Amino acid sequence: MTQGNISSSNRIREKKKVFLAREEKIVRAALELLIGENIDRVTVSKIASKAGIGKGTVYKHFLTKNEILVRIMLDYERRIARRLSEALKEAESGDPGAVSKAYFDSRLERPELDRLVQKLEDRLVDADDIKPQLAEFSRIRRSHEDALGSMITKLIGEGILEDVPPHYHYLSCWALAQGAVELCFNKSWGDREDTPELMGFISSIGVTMGNRGQYHQAGDSTPKLTK
Repeated sequence: MTQGNISSSNRIREKKKVFLAREEKIVRAALELLIGENIDRVTVSKIASKAGIGKGTVYKHFLTKNEILVRIMLDYERRIARRLSEALKEAESGDPGAVSKAYFDSRLERPELDRLVQKLEDRLVDADDIKPQLAEFSRIRRSHEDALGSMITKLIGEGILEDVPPHYHYLSCWALAQGAVELCFNKSWGDREDTPELMGFISSIGVTMGNRGQYHQAGDSTPKLTK
């Protein structure tokens, strides 16, 4: 390769690096605005102003506002997927609670982001201009279930978890995490100074939830009807 070709390749890589950095800046600006404001009030103009760039520059990266919104959703789900993948390796090395811990930590470390992604999902479910991105989002979401399901099946077989259909376990994880997120925004209980510690406590409960013996013990203690 000639010196000219090397210089040209370096310039291309540098331009791509600048382009991707600016794209991340746009996404971060949009995220900050969306967490603090109503989705309808966050316009491309506001995002551009927050990012410190021109509105036209935003459109070099995203053709529509929906593309920015779905990018936030995808980034969030990809982070969860990466953490679950890493946790699966930890579980295979002898830490049976690693996967469920990764799931709870991923969702509860930033409840406001988790809640925003749910709102965006509800809003964009039928958007025609981002169908491929929504399909990718669904694929990643299913991969979470697969990661949890495969480990749950293994732990059931080893006698660590209750022998019930695997989806009982991962839907219970979802329900606990969902309730914890909603708790953060509850008018009666959400305004607490110790919320991060509370989320950590809920996560620790989630890790041991469904362990062998819990379900039947609860069943045995249920009052029985007498004739």
